[in-house]
Amino acid sequence: MISARPKFSAALDFVTNIPASPVVTLAGVEMAYDGGEDIFAPLDLTLSQGEFLTLIGPSGCGKSTLLKLIAHVVKPTAGTIHWWGADATGLNGHDKKLAFVFQDPTLMPWATVAANVRLPLDLAGISEASAERRVMEALAHVGLSECAMHYPRQLSGGMKMRVSIARALVTEPDLLLMDEPFGALDEFTRNRLDADLSRLCRERGITTVFVTHSIYEAAFLSTRVAVMAARPGRIIETYELDHSLVRDASFRLQSGFSDACRVLSRALVDASLPGAEQ
Repeated sequence: MISARPKFSAALDFVTNIPASPVVTLAGVEMAYDGGEDIFAPLDLTLSQGEFLTLIGPSGCGKSTLLKLIAHVVKPTAGTIHWWGADATGLNGHDKKLAFVFQDPTLMPWATVAANVRLPLDLAGISEASAERRVMEALAHVGLSECAMHYPRQLSGGMKMRVSIARALVTEPDLLLMDEPFGALDEFTRNRLDADLSRLCRERGITTVFVTHSIYEAAFLSTRVAVMAARPGRIIETYELDHSLVRDASFRLQSGFSDACRVLSRALVDASLPGAEQ
């Protein structure tokens, strides 16, 4: 289950004023393989408007599966999931949008950067003039305005991920789901993209769920971190971080960042131990 505030929260400048308006609510959600083995124990989770929730935990604990449940890519075997207070039909409305960014940029190699970013707008039947404006705005947000007519083969790994993020942003999502999008990048590029992502989500008020194996990334990006354990997958602890702090290069030098890394590191070790709290 999701625990209450951790007993050492005061030392980390944790806060309680996360916006209360629910975006996603999971109640008693369970998943099982066809053979009957449980992927999840009954799981409860509420994602609030504007927060940046990061999922960390050992391999096999169900982080990516939980993300797919929230994306409505897979369905639970038990329990309920609501988006903006409604069932899955709420995801098909025109007033709320969800976007998913995978670890692999999955770009079309034969298409320009602009065409790759425009793809979801083309599929939605958005007019050419409106689509072109939104594509250029999205590329500007990720610092790739000069690369609109380039092809993926001309881009670095970090630039390809920026294109993938722009393709998600172009839909103007209310909810952004990201499955280890920067895991294959070098540390310098990863840190820079983390800072860019934090700024974009803050500026646009995008509610975000992010999966990572990096405690440093989790401590840098998150307003809340959920620690998961495996066999069966479950959330054993959550930590709220001060969402008012600007996440830039200087934030990594602050004591609050190093304290959060230390606590999350310990929590991740505990989650990996046999008999982790159920």
